[in-house]
Amino acid sequence: MSDANRAVITEFYQAFQRLDAEAMSACYSEDVLFSDPAFGELRGRDAADMWRMLTTRAKDFSLTFDSVQADERSGSAHWVARYLFSQTGNTVVNDIQARFVLRDGKICEHHDTFDLWRWSRQALGVKGLLLGWTPLVGNAVRKQALKGLRAFQASR
Repeated sequence: MSDANRAVITEFYQAFQRLDAEAMSACYSEDVLFSDPAFGELRGRDAADMWRMLTTRAKDFSLTFDSVQADERSGSAHWVARYLFSQTGNTVVNDIQARFVLRDGKICEHHDTFDLWRWSRQALGVKGLLLGWTPLVGNAVRKQALKGLRAFQASR
């Protein structure tokens, strides 16, 4: 089972490299729990729609991944995304560690961790440099990310 779970994680990131959100979503269980510092917690369709939104809007995007590991129940990977942050036009290089819980050949939990202050310095410039370490900016980033997701979902 560990080989199968490693293959699912690899398939997820290969689909992400192609910006294929449908293939990414197919790796998730219907009740998936996703979390990261930018969106907070998303469940089910919201997690899949987040990837649909991000892949649709991706500009100057590239992704590398490595260190994919898995056992019968869990897995992990390291990935780096490089992209243009549309709100500011700044280039972001986001270095992310992912942890997974797998069930029946699908990802049922996906937790991404990264340095939100480092991300905000790149994405937001001076504002991120000065305030990115504060909960104020973290909360504002999550609020804006969820607002964008809801607008994307309403437009579909």
